[in-house]
Amino acid sequence: MNVSKTIGFIFLEHYADWEFGLLAASAVEWFGARAVAVTPDGGAVRSIAGFHLSGERGLAPEENGDLDAAAVVGSESWMSKDAPDCAPLLNAVFARGGIVGGICGGTLGLARAGLFSGRRHTSNGREWINEHAPGYAGSDVYQDVPHAVSDGRVISAPGSAPGTFAIAFLEALYPERAQTIAEMRGLFAREYRVA
Repeated sequence: MNVSKTIGFIFLEHYADWEFGLLAASAVEWFGARAVAVTPDGGAVRSIAGFHLSGERGLAPEENGDLDAAAVVGSESWMSKDAPDCAPLLNAVFARGGIVGGICGGTLGLARAGLFSGRRHTSNGREWINEHAPGYAGSDVYQDVPHAVSDGRVISAPGSAPGTFAIAFLEALYPERAQTIAEMRGLFAREYRVA
């Protein structure tokens, strides 16, 4: 029997519209997952494009005990010294065997939570992540690549790589669905083939 999995998408004010759609829609439509919007206080946030998103929950781990995975969506707000602390939630999901991922500015949430320690990862550039999370654990295994990087149950990607972020995240969450993921990869790749 296929058990539905729940993915918490963590959004801050000015979240990046293009970074989560492929993962969220694919997870729900093709894999039967449940997507949950998590915001710092469970309230509404606005995207870079100006769209409003209503949060369903806040960042407290006790509100999110059902999450099988957490995806931290990029936002310029992650670069602020006042960025919320999502470490307790991310570490709780990871400690119970869940998948955690971050794209673009969302990688700062993972870096600050210590989840890159000893794990290959990427972000928006080595200098960029070191500037915004100075001295973070794992900086020595940073991968300077234009696509998502998966190391066990930790997924990371630059903001320019929502496609490979979605694929890597789903591969980690649904290892038994390799055929479906291969079909997705082929479908996404066709867009970039020169006619």
